[in-house]
Amino acid sequence: MTSAWVGERVRLRGAEPGDWEAFAAFDSFSDDQRNGWLVTPPRSAERARAWARELAEQDPDFDEFRLVIADVRDDAPVGMINTHHADRLHGTFSYGVAVGNPHQRRGYASEAVALLLRYMFGERRFQKCDIEVYASNEGSLELHGALGFVTEGRRRRSRYAAGRYEDVVLLGITAEEFRAADRRSGAGGPATG
Repeated sequence: MTSAWVGERVRLRGAEPGDWEAFAAFDSFSDDQRNGWLVTPPRSAERARAWARELAEQDPDFDEFRLVIADVRDDAPVGMINTHHADRLHGTFSYGVAVGNPHQRRGYASEAVALLLRYMFGERRFQKCDIEVYASNEGSLELHGALGFVTEGRRRRSRYAAGRYEDVVLLGITAEEFRAADRRSGAGGPATG
């Protein structure tokens, strides 16, 4: 039997206290921070350790959780993925994904997102995923287009970063759209349903 949380390249797992060093190193790339949300002031090693420890001690919620994206070869953290705004009434949710700079463009994010979508659509019965991507984040727009996400709109000049205002692109994918795209790609095993 295989795990729903393991693909060919990545394993989604809970955070461990020892993960703090990898995530502290990822925070040293301001462009990556900006693509995910905003550039934050540096934090101390002790604060990074405490953050990882607090995250490791949290009980996961079934619908809103944060997981480490780990390389299956050595279990080293390469990024994080989290769900949020889970609405059981309407069957919608959102997520965020970030892969550390040294690990980008290697397929980690696409596989992590596919694992997450299979879980949320196939195990939790959600019917749609809505996300927001900053217009300047071309890598994320390309990734989500390849996964089958559809551009549903654009909020003009809704974000300020790096000295300028930019648009936020609204993307969405339904369970049916994902299953069709997942079958075509043959990614990570059978489509859920």
